[in-house]
Amino acid sequence: MGALDAYAFQALRSWLSKYSPSTRRTAYVIYWALSVLSFAFIVLNVLEVTEAWSDGLKVYSRAVVFILYLSKVPVAFFLLIDDLRRGVTWIINRISPVTKRDTSRSRFLSKTALVAGGVPLVTLTYGMVRNAYRYRRFSVDVPVANLPAGLEGFRIVQISDMHSGSWTRTEPLKEAVRMINEEEGDIVVFTGDIVNNRADEMEPYIDIFKEVRGKHGVYSILGNHDYGDYVPWNDDREKENNMQRVYAIHERLGWDLLRDEHRKLKINGSTLGLLGIENWSAIMRFPKYGDLSVAAAGTEDCDCKVLLSHDPTSWDALIRPEYPDIDLTLSGHTHGFQFGIEIPGFRWSPSQYIYEQWAGLYRKGTQSLYVNRGLGFLGYPGRVGILPEVTVLTLKGVRG
Repeated sequence: MGALDAYAFQALRSWLSKYSPSTRRTAYVIYWALSVLSFAFIVLNVLEVTEAWSDGLKVYSRAVVFILYLSKVPVAFFLLIDDLRRGVTWIINRISPVTKRDTSRSRFLSKTALVAGGVPLVTLTYGMVRNAYRYRRFSVDVPVANLPAGLEGFRIVQISDMHSGSWTRTEPLKEAVRMINEEEGDIVVFTGDIVNNRADEMEPYIDIFKEVRGKHGVYSILGNHDYGDYVPWNDDREKENNMQRVYAIHERLGWDLLRDEHRKLKINGSTLGLLGIENWSAIMRFPKYGDLSVAAAGTEDCDCKVLLSHDPTSWDALIRPEYPDIDLTLSGHTHGFQFGIEIPGFRWSPSQYIYEQWAGLYRKGTQSLYVNRGLGFLGYPGRVGILPEVTVLTLKGVRG
């Protein structure tokens, strides 16, 4: 970190070379003060002094340090190009000393380096300040083969990945609940990760989210973060107690938690099978707790089947090969990496290099998958290009 600080500083010093001494001194003091504070924060974090800080202070302090050092990486990259240029020039000068050549630091490349560093600095700061709670409504028609008339136009409102341990504000969450209820969905579903790690993270927000309403109920499943697998516990009993509290939170919210289970909903003379499984991932570092065979048993007579499965990798690895009668799978998990570009005709996110299905609607054969971008955030407390989402999915019949 110190080396990166010192290297990136060369670009700042070169760019400021034509400014007054007082301007340069002020800029230098600000630059190094931020670096010292960042280093001090990391030391305090290692010493666990920050454990006594408020969640909001910890979350945003970590984010600021992350943004500052990430922004210095492209600066260092362009300075490296400049130093390579200077090195080549020096070698040529040694071979041919008659020719006069300039080996000074290129002011142009220093400016380019600062601009390159400014892009992540500005965008990530904006994404943190402006976009973390900037909820976006997505509306999607889902084609279902041979959908009975009684389920035509059935509306599902989906939310996912709340990660309540990352939230620091409550007022925007009330707006999210208002958006959800305004849709008057036939059902509302939540597809996992209600907490980051511990059940008590959700406590401040229960009164807000217990207002979520669906005509035929609110249904939920667990995500990989809900099991408490990513924090050290004193013993198995403490972890199990936390798990029981997570179950109790869904009950207090009035959400019907599906743990390898299904519900049959009688709608206008037709039967919708709503299935929900525990986390099941095709990626090794995420758990395979779910048993879809248990959840699906007894749903053979359903006119349409909708599955809640937190991790979208389950679709290609398990659902499509073994359960072709599941019409629609609803997932979350990816967050769209909370970073990317989504404009008409073009989508990109680093998420696509890990997940084939990372955001939005996908269809193969007669089966569909929708991947929700998440309502909350994890790690970086913001979003750039990939906004938090409330989804409205409408079932539309097509000939099989």
